[in-house]
Amino acid sequence: MDQFTINLLFVGASFALYIGIAIWARAGSTSEFYAAGRGVHPVTNGMATAADWMSAASFISMAGLIAFTGYDNSTYLMGWTGGYVLLALLLAPYLRKFGKFTVSEFIGDRFYSSSARLVAVICLIVASVTYVIGQMTGVGVAFGRFLEVDNTTGLLIGAVVVFAYAVFGGMKGVTYTQVAQYVVLIMAYTIPAVFISLQLTGNPIPGLGLFGTDQASGEPLLARLDQIVQELGFNEYTAHNGDTFNMVLFTLSLMIGTAGLPHVIMRFFTVPRVSDARWSAGWALVFIALLYLTAPAVGAMARLNITEQFWPNGTEGQAVSVETIESDPAYDWMATWQQTGLLGWEDKNGDGLIQYYNENSTAMQERAAAEGWQGNELTNFNNDILVLANPEIANLPAWVIGLVAAGGLAAALSTAAGLLLAISSAVSHDLIKGQFAPQISEKGELLSARIAMAVSIAVATYLGLNPPGFAAQTVALAFGLAAASIFPALMMGIFSTRVNNTGAVAGMLAGLVVTLLYIFLHKGWFFIPDTNAFTDADPLLGTIKSTSFGAVGAAINFAVAFFVSSITKETPQEIKDLVESVRVPRGAGTAVEGH
Repeated sequence: MDQFTINLLFVGASFALYIGIAIWARAGSTSEFYAAGRGVHPVTNGMATAADWMSAASFISMAGLIAFTGYDNSTYLMGWTGGYVLLALLLAPYLRKFGKFTVSEFIGDRFYSSSARLVAVICLIVASVTYVIGQMTGVGVAFGRFLEVDNTTGLLIGAVVVFAYAVFGGMKGVTYTQVAQYVVLIMAYTIPAVFISLQLTGNPIPGLGLFGTDQASGEPLLARLDQIVQELGFNEYTAHNGDTFNMVLFTLSLMIGTAGLPHVIMRFFTVPRVSDARWSAGWALVFIALLYLTAPAVGAMARLNITEQFWPNGTEGQAVSVETIESDPAYDWMATWQQTGLLGWEDKNGDGLIQYYNENSTAMQERAAAEGWQGNELTNFNNDILVLANPEIANLPAWVIGLVAAGGLAAALSTAAGLLLAISSAVSHDLIKGQFAPQISEKGELLSARIAMAVSIAVATYLGLNPPGFAAQTVALAFGLAAASIFPALMMGIFSTRVNNTGAVAGMLAGLVVTLLYIFLHKGWFFIPDTNAFTDADPLLGTIKSTSFGAVGAAINFAVAFFVSSITKETPQEIKDLVESVRVPRGAGTAVEGH
């Protein structure tokens, strides 16, 4: 049986499972559509939250970014994990106790203002649509490879699949679908990592193998990797080479952006009690850790494997030949990925070899001049393909490659569904029912939610054709927008009685607008290519990249909110009492039912 057929079997079986679950658990009421009837067990919810959390950015893109940058991109791990702890400790239990369906509804009630609710909806939609673009980018990469079609066709196929099960199931269907997706994605991520760790270090635990010995050279694996990448003119893998200030801001932006993500917060509305929300958070952290502790090893080992494939005789010997790439089965993965348009190479100097090196390194420029090289001949290696290509690069069995196909799609589709549910809930429940048509029927509200999903998928698919970065980089922009707009409003809503409705609205608008402008100046207006005035290599403000600006936007949000609140009318006493009742632990066993 060929690899394509095996891929189809694994992906087809997993899709049949997801869509079957979505139909079985189809939402019949708004309570089931928005909050799964508030009857999800904490362990189940923790697993679903982990799947919702570990998107294409985590599964497909993060290890690739770590692999080709090294230590500096460990900020993704630190920011996303740290942010989840903030969410679990500071927000989730209190929001569950408040007892509403959506984040926007909490903000509207806490700040006693329909305007605050409307602005929260706008912030949520902007952040969530940006996030979905990153997921659809990952969907396109995964479908493109494993259906052996180009990236654009893969993206369009993925959009149809997301629409099918997200629209049918609502939160009830998505919850149980995400449990299945978590099982698939964690197996797909860890099993290849175990194989590769055994190949390279003899240790079956990838996290320990990372600090083990490379069996081929007898050196510590990380020391061997440092040596080989430096010999090719790249930065030392385990060293800090970037700007520290930007690194700190980026980590902080990911942390507080994580804690402000509506689609993750919504998961804590699905459990019966506040104590269950806390347990859900704990279980989710356990499930997340299984992947996040493996990711650094996946990145490092893949980088070593790729580099050694291009320099099979060592960096002082000859590079791999074009003939070998075209005839050796160990290099079949290159031809397969070339079809997607995400991998490319060119024999620029016509010597029959493909030299992969850092052409911007002074030392390598001298060697290139001496040996007649015409530049780096690995012309395209999209970071988002690394995890999906990893089993092929390591020459693992065909069934492992098929499993990774299913896992990559599970990761991208699970988060896309959660995000689309957050968007549809904001539009139908907060915007239409909460603002424009309070008397809308339950059937009409569900219909409007599903229409909102369809429109969101269409927009995200269109923008996903020309994303503003790799999947994880695009997702980082969404985290920055959530950090600058939603997180401060939630924190002030729970922990401060000083901030009033006018201050909250002014703060959210200031944080969102400033951050969005900074992103557009660097990534293009509305992410349209070639409309940017600056780049992240040469940013507008010092060393602050667009992906790091969310922390600055959050500071602006807090400052504006407190300032405006200090010069406007004080928060009413009944709202102060409401805030105190949400924060005080008494009665935590029975959360308020908002509907």
